[in-house]
Amino acid sequence: MLDGVLFFPVTPFDGNGDIDLPALAQHIESGVAAGPGGVFAACGTGEFHALSAAEFRAVVDTVVTATKGRVPVFAGAGGALPVAKEFVAIAEDAGADGILLLPPYLVGAPAQGLVEYVKQVSEASDLPVIVYHRANGQFTEQSALAVARLPKVVGFKDGVGDLDLTSRIVRTLRDSLGDKEFQFFNGLPTAEVSQRAYRSIGVTLYSSATFAFASDVSLAYYRALEEDDTELVDSLNREFFHPLVRLRDTTPGYAVALVKAGVTFTGLDAGSVRAPLVDASAQHRHELEQIVAAGRKVLAK
Repeated sequence: MLDGVLFFPVTPFDGNGDIDLPALAQHIESGVAAGPGGVFAACGTGEFHALSAAEFRAVVDTVVTATKGRVPVFAGAGGALPVAKEFVAIAEDAGADGILLLPPYLVGAPAQGLVEYVKQVSEASDLPVIVYHRANGQFTEQSALAVARLPKVVGFKDGVGDLDLTSRIVRTLRDSLGDKEFQFFNGLPTAEVSQRAYRSIGVTLYSSATFAFASDVSLAYYRALEEDDTELVDSLNREFFHPLVRLRDTTPGYAVALVKAGVTFTGLDAGSVRAPLVDASAQHRHELEQIVAAGRKVLAK
């Protein structure tokens, strides 16, 4: 069972566009030392969509080795059914502790087909699976319950933001799963800004891409939520998270590119994002530095 701030690292690339494994190991070491509850490697922030199978294996191998068993490591999988099954098998072989199952791509699917997709991918290894409700992989109450009843599915992560639907899914699953251990996650971009709303429907876990470049701010915000420190939550939202969201929303893909820029200017060269994403502009990198400084100023008071 996961707890605490969940670390979603970037995948650093070198000047030739290849994965920089030493930089990745350093990124993981510093992140784990800061105290997250788990590491989610090669997921959305880690540019899962842009990695080959061989690169994916190298990333998961490196993350597992650098983590040294201190916290669980979950790896991303998704896309075409055979690709998703291949990545799940690779993650298991590399020593990952679980899978975050991203949606299939391009095609829409009826509920029954989506349930079958999750079933077949989850059967490709012995790893526990968290399903990601987003894009073209969206569940109803009934299909969410069907996948939650699969033996290896242990979590449901919402990346849609429909609190009405999510609250009904949470209620349905909790009422129906009996003693099965099952967890719910807020997976919206910059999840901190919506987390108070998610806590009100019983979803206490969330992704923190911010942790990758400002772990002090991320951890302080989490503690403030846990301790009901409304003043600190409001201050960090006003000075850090809301400005970050406004900047993120200026350009598609900035949910990844800004995190990479933040990792770089805070001391580790994470390189560029891969096409079709674009790097943050010089002006936007400057704005991001100002936002981080403002967040740390709040913590210094």
